[in-house]
Amino acid sequence: MSDQTQTDQTQTGQTQAEHRTAIVTGAARGIGAAVAKRLAADGLQVAVLDLDESACAAVVSEIEQAGGKALAVGVDVSDEAGVQAAVERVAAELGAPTVLINNAGIIRDNMLFKMTVDDWDAVMGVHLRGSFLMARACQKHMVDAKWGRIVNLSSTSALGNRGQANYSAAKAGLQGFTKTLAIELGRFGVTANAIAPGFIATDMTKATAERMGITFEQFLEGAAKEIPVGRVGLPEDIAATAAFLVREDAGFVSGQVIYVAGGPKA
Repeated sequence: MSDQTQTDQTQTGQTQAEHRTAIVTGAARGIGAAVAKRLAADGLQVAVLDLDESACAAVVSEIEQAGGKALAVGVDVSDEAGVQAAVERVAAELGAPTVLINNAGIIRDNMLFKMTVDDWDAVMGVHLRGSFLMARACQKHMVDAKWGRIVNLSSTSALGNRGQANYSAAKAGLQGFTKTLAIELGRFGVTANAIAPGFIATDMTKATAERMGITFEQFLEGAAKEIPVGRVGLPEDIAATAAFLVREDAGFVSGQVIYVAGGPKA
């Protein structure tokens, strides 16, 4: 392949990305914010979704200051009507969403005998119901465009984790959901993949350290000792993987679960 051909392909990919709209849920902070900023840097228009629209303002501002285009949208992803309205707003104000990153999530950790039905339902509602509702609302735009990318955020907890029966079940469920989407939507030019992060330094893991009664630094240090690469993950590590999966030239990667955990996990 000549240098000119490679240059032309790169420019074509950039042009296509600039006219595509991505939705990232749970994007006000942490992994979602990092993914939103990375996709914007790669040329996509990005809808920054979270429960509190005002909380998305900082991410939107950072994207816009860097020359990108973004929109803050407040939505409860477990609410059917709310999701439909949010996706319609994104389509009207930014463009038809053909990239979806289902990142929104919560934890309600407890041992099984202490876990309440509300703890279970809340986690299932955001992770599984939310991803289903978002994917269902966005898929029409992808099918119409004959091109789409869906990335669901799973977790190494899908392999089982003490005190997380609800979270582990939800994250494992997302893997089956992802593979089914890949089967159903592949013929329309839509890929679906899942990212399963390991230990990532975020506000969520900081809150876990507080519940354990140790400092965040101690928590990070202890976790790093168990990870083959010798460090904990950062939101940007997940953003880099998501950026690859939504690229034009990742079109033959579908139905996969990629463990981004600093070592073998599955």
